[in-house]
Formats: sequence, C-alpha cells, structure tokens
Amino acid sequence: MFSKITKRLRDLLCESASRRVADSVAFDQMRINQGLLLASLNQSKQSANIQDFEFKIFSQWGEDGIIQKLIQSIEIQNKTFIEFGVETFAESNCRFLMMKDNWAGHVIDGSKDNIKTIRTSHYFWKYQLTAREAFITAENVNELLAESGFDKDIGILSIDIDGVDYWLLKELNYYKPRILILEYNAVFGDQRKISVPYDALFDRTTKHSSNLYFGASLAAMTELAVVLGYRFVGTTSSGVNAFYVRGDLVCDVLEPMAATAHFTMSKTREARDHLGALNFVAGEDRVTLIRGMAVINTETGKSEKL
Repeated sequence: MFSKITKRLRDLLCESASRRVADSVAFDQMRINQGLLLASLNQSKQSANIQDFEFKIFSQWGEDGIIQKLIQSIEIQNKTFIEFGVETFAESNCRFLMMKDNWAGHVIDGSKDNIKTIRTSHYFWKYQLTAREAFITAENVNELLAESGFDKDIGILSIDIDGVDYWLLKELNYYKPRILILEYNAVFGDQRKISVPYDALFDRTTKHSSNLYFGASLAAMTELAVVLGYRFVGTTSSGVNAFYVRGDLVCDVLEPMAATAHFTMSKTREARDHLGALNFVAGEDRVTLIRGMAVINTETGKSEKL
C-alpha cells in the first residue's frame, strides 16, 4: 500500500513538473512573438538615440530592443555572444537574441546553483549555449573567454558583474567583439573617471552595506572602450548599461557620442540598510551613503575619495 502511495506521489510530481515546463515554453514563445512584433515596428523608426528603440523581453530594462537595433545597423560576421554575470539567465541581455535569432552563446556566473538552473532549463538543449560556473577575475577573464571556442570576432560581449568590471575590460587582449555592453555605476556621476579598486574577490554587498559601491563611472568605461577601439553610442534610459560599437563598424545610423554629454542617471532605488533591507534612497542621496569610499582615478592610477 505504501509503495503505491509513493509511486502515485512521484507520478503527480512528474506531471506537475511537466506542466510547469510546458507552461514555461508556451510563455516564452508568447514573449518572443511579442518581441518579433516590437522589433518589426522599430524598423520604421528614424532616430540616432538608441533609447528610442528600447523594449524588454528577457532583458532587465530595454536592452533587447537596443540590441536588435544595433545588429540591424552593423554587419555581424559571427552570431555569437559571451555574457558575464547572468545569474539564472532569466533576465539577461542576450537570451532574446539567442531564442529569436538563434545566436550561439557562452554565459558565465559565479553561482553553482545559477549554472545548474541554466543547464536544466527547457531551452538549454535547443540552442548552442554553454554555461560556465566561475568567479571572473582580471587574471582568468581571457581564459574564460577562450573556453567559449568562438572566433575572436564575436558579435557581442556583455559585462555585468557588479564589481571590478573596468579591470576585466582592461585585460581583454584577444577577443574583439563587434558590440560591447558595459554596466556603469551612475551614482559615481557624469564627470569623474573612476572605478572601485581592483580586488579579485570583490563582492559589492560585503564591500559596503549600501550595495551602491561597485563598478566604474560611465566616463571611465568609455575612455577605456575608446582605447580598445570602440565608440560610445548611448545608454539605456534606466541609466544602467552603456553600448559601444567597434570603431571600424560605426556608420551614419550609429553616431559616436561623448559620454559626458549623453550620460543617463539611474533612477533605481536599490540601496540597502545595514541589515540588507531596501531603504529606497534615491537621487543624490545615494552618493552620501558611500561618500569617502576609496576609488581609483583611471586617468592617473591614483586613489581618491568619493
């Protein structure tokens, strides 16, 4: 009797899991169909401001729409992407690109559980996607990129690790993505070229309880991107991610901009108190929470204070 009950419970759990997978597949297809419609509508728009092309399908903000605009504006030789800091890939910059346009991808996250979630997802077998568990540092970033097996002329590289992003970008020495997507810390302002100091074990939560001390300013990221041969073409309206196109591909449709003149301040209220709870501090008040923290002036290499 007990074995029959156990078997029935196991069958019910399997049925429930199967229904959840079927629901996820159906929901994803609905979202992709919506994205196809939005991408089609965007094709008739005439604007040099990439924010006008924003829409969200799987991205956190409007990155999905901007990426569609960029790949339609420049030639992409290899439809490949590498994305750092994807968590479970539920919200990510390149998932829509993979599922709508069948791009191949290599994603990296420091959480074993996150990578397990990706590898056991309903879509993992359908696409050329590899998922790697690794804590990314300046010392191993090129090795982790090489594990993708992609040609150096990849379509997109997206870096969003909420930490030493600037120092990872600085170490790139082989791969030449056609599009760069870089997270910047808008709380650092629109003028100073600064980054948090390099620490291979950087964790934004333990570095400062506010969760606001991380990354680099837009001015710092853009100056480095230009040195690497890229041109800044704009940010999301959320003031979180900046977009760059390789200099040899910039065209009339995508006008290079000055970062200081096209800075977008974030409106997110992700600051936390000493117990880790959101305190909804906004605007310039966010700066006061991390005032006095050490930053590196990326022009001089010297330490300064916020």
